[in-house]
Amino acid sequence: MFSLAAYVHQLDPYAIKLWEDGPIRWYGLSYLAGFVIGFFLIRRVARVGVSTLKPGNVMDLIVATAIGVVVGGRLGYCLFYRPELFITFTSDAPWWGALAINDGGMASHGGFIGVIGGCMYYAWRHKHSFGHLLDLTMFASPIGLGLGRIANFVNGELLGRPCDEDFPLAVKFPQEIAQWRDPDQLDQLRPAIEQMQQVNATPGGPIIDPQAHVHDLLHFIQEGSGIAHGKVIELIEPLLIARHPSQLYQGVAEGVVLMGVLLVFWLKPRKPGLVFSVTVTTYSVLRMITEMFREPDAHLRGAEFAQIGLTRGQMISIATFLVGAAAMFWFARRKVEPMGGWLPAKAGKQESREAGNEDV
Repeated sequence: MFSLAAYVHQLDPYAIKLWEDGPIRWYGLSYLAGFVIGFFLIRRVARVGVSTLKPGNVMDLIVATAIGVVVGGRLGYCLFYRPELFITFTSDAPWWGALAINDGGMASHGGFIGVIGGCMYYAWRHKHSFGHLLDLTMFASPIGLGLGRIANFVNGELLGRPCDEDFPLAVKFPQEIAQWRDPDQLDQLRPAIEQMQQVNATPGGPIIDPQAHVHDLLHFIQEGSGIAHGKVIELIEPLLIARHPSQLYQGVAEGVVLMGVLLVFWLKPRKPGLVFSVTVTTYSVLRMITEMFREPDAHLRGAEFAQIGLTRGQMISIATFLVGAAAMFWFARRKVEPMGGWLPAKAGKQESREAGNEDV
């Protein structure tokens, strides 16, 4: 039987190292792959479905929505999870906390808002159906969402909640030691740090502050190989908590399951905006479920989560579900011609491509 039990996460977040610490991460490549695959999915609909968007203009839409994803995703993280970043300034680049994308990363809910903004601009600029553009971009979104979650797993971030060590999918993430603050807990890292120093020929001497060596220890675990590396893993493994690989759960839900729903729903043309609505509502339900296996954010764990038992992601998902449901009701009642569909449109349907141009 397949099992990850007792597996200690050792994946390197860097895909290509041209020099020290970068610059190409799996996380960045996942975004790039999501946009590339999204391009081909949208072009498929533009070629065979009922669409006002010409295949040659798909890349322009991708660029507009990509900007929206990055800007909206980052601002969404700051707004929903850490508003203090808006007023955080440093003497080092990028100087403003909201621009320090390595501090917290992105929020998928914010990315959705950014996509809406990108589609709104493109629809206004090029006189297309706003609802149809939303449908096109949402149809491609599960690929980026799924790949992004896999990259989260590679990075060892957004850790899952504790589970039994015998659970077949249990994973131990060394990255959790970066959150340790208890001196007694940090003191247990000394043998692993000493082993690392022997391999790296680091000058010996007493380890005064184990926390000062945590970054180097994580770097060694992610990059190392051989007997010495295995010894460090043996020393640190008993100190770690077995956890659900919640990133992979979310990757399957937001990537595979959501994509399956949209492929079935958009077999034929639908009223503009309905694919968007189905995407938002389905994603919200899946996110509320998978968040049950994800550790709440550390700075919120002892506050709102302890009080109401819901993560910040679940609370936002409830709000987006309601928005999606309201949008579905509104778009379904509109008297407009169906558009889109990824299977070849029937003869004569192509002539109605211009039908949605007034829905801007």
